[in-house]
This record gives sequence, structure tokens and C-alpha cells, in this order.
Amino acid sequence: MSDTTNFYLEEKFLSADRMIGEGRLSEAAHLLEEILAEAPDFGKAHNHLGWLYETKFKNYVQAEEHYRLAIKFSPEYPAAYYNYCYCLSALRKHEELERVLELAIKVSGISYASIYNEYGLLREAQGKLDDAIHYFRLHIQNSFDAKTIETAADSIKRCERKKELLG
Repeated sequence: MSDTTNFYLEEKFLSADRMIGEGRLSEAAHLLEEILAEAPDFGKAHNHLGWLYETKFKNYVQAEEHYRLAIKFSPEYPAAYYNYCYCLSALRKHEELERVLELAIKVSGISYASIYNEYGLLREAQGKLDDAIHYFRLHIQNSFDAKTIETAADSIKRCERKKELLG
């Protein structure tokens, strides 16, 4: 979308978001498609469609395409990066995940803790356990939530245990 806010489309988008929250997934998907028919560059609608395709409809090809478009058209929208990263991680698409993480870390308002956690999980999946521990420590340093700090501490312990077992 252009720099001017289209309040009509934003209102439709918020309605679709509410529908998702209420479990009215098909209706939400149709409304998001309507928005994109009017404004194919409405990145937030692409993000929400990506999320629906990934988590509810299990269509990962469509999910990835919508996440890519969300980032292309709304590069300042943090949710698109989180969702795309989670999707790529689940699909074990490490090279693409690395590229998206490099973009995400530069976005205003992004949670560094979340991005560092994703970096840690990526490095762990790649078997780069020392790097993973480094990123989990950065996660802790940038986190202000006791539960996520404990999760990161557990991730460090898990990586240290793997190092012991795998030599």
C-alpha cells in the first residue's frame, strides 16, 4: 500500500483479524482475499493469509508466498518476519531463514529476544552448538520476561548436553 493509509481497507483488515480470533477462518480468508483484490500490496493482509495457510490450512507453498509478499510490501511490519521465520524453521529451510533473520534484525520495533532465539534454534538445528549458545545468551540479554529467560536458559543447557553427548 502507498504511504497514505486507506482506512476503509484497514477497517476490513481489522474485521478479518477479529474473525480469525473468533475462529471464523474461512470468512477471514475470503475477506483478506477481497482486500488483496483491491490492494495487492497490502502487506498485513498477506501476512494474515500466510498465517492461515500455514497454521490452519497446512498449505506451506501458499504460506511462504504470502509471507514473502508481506515482507516485500510491508517491510516495517514485525509480525510478518516472526511468522515467516517460524514457518521456515518448521520447514527446515535454513538458508532462507538466515536471509529473513538478517532482514528482521534491522526492523524498528522487532523483538531482538525473539530474533536471537530464532538464530539460536537455527544454529542448533545446523549442529553449530557454540553459536546456538551465543544466540540464546543474546536472547536472555534482550529479554524482559522471566518465562522466556528460563526457556533460553533451558536451550543453553540442552545445547551443552548435546555437546557432551556428541563429543
